[in-house]
Amino acid sequence: MIEIERKFLVLSDIYKLEAHNSINIEQGYLNSDPARTVRVRIKGKKGYLTIKGIGSESGMSRFEWEKEIQVDEAKMLMNLCESVIIQKTRFEVTVGNHLFEIDDFYGDNQGLVVAEIELNSEEELFEKPNWLGEEVTNDQKYYNSQLSQNPFKNW
Repeated sequence: MIEIERKFLVLSDIYKLEAHNSINIEQGYLNSDPARTVRVRIKGKKGYLTIKGIGSESGMSRFEWEKEIQVDEAKMLMNLCESVIIQKTRFEVTVGNHLFEIDDFYGDNQGLVVAEIELNSEEELFEKPNWLGEEVTNDQKYYNSQLSQNPFKNW
């Protein structure tokens, strides 16, 4: 399946007041090569294995395959992951007809807050809330796979 996603920095924590859900996420990378990332994720009480392909020229679209796995299997696979394990709380905020997922990072990426929105096409219009900042969709340093190699604390 092709994922179409845009990423933005977040200007304030007002989104927390608007969130209708939040969940803790821990994820590591078995392979962080942008052409074929392989991610292990524990989201709440569920485990996932995800493979993503290289992004389009705009950085908005790329192949993504995800499969739910047993959480104990995900925990075992975390031991094989590269470098830094990503830790974050994901907040879900609905704005208009779209869902924003705001990741508030901690651990080695403490202080970084990034909002993502999935779209049906790269040209799809959406309402931008006032807490949404600079777009960083095509800036690879904000990809989670790269944050596991070069965490925010080192910038």
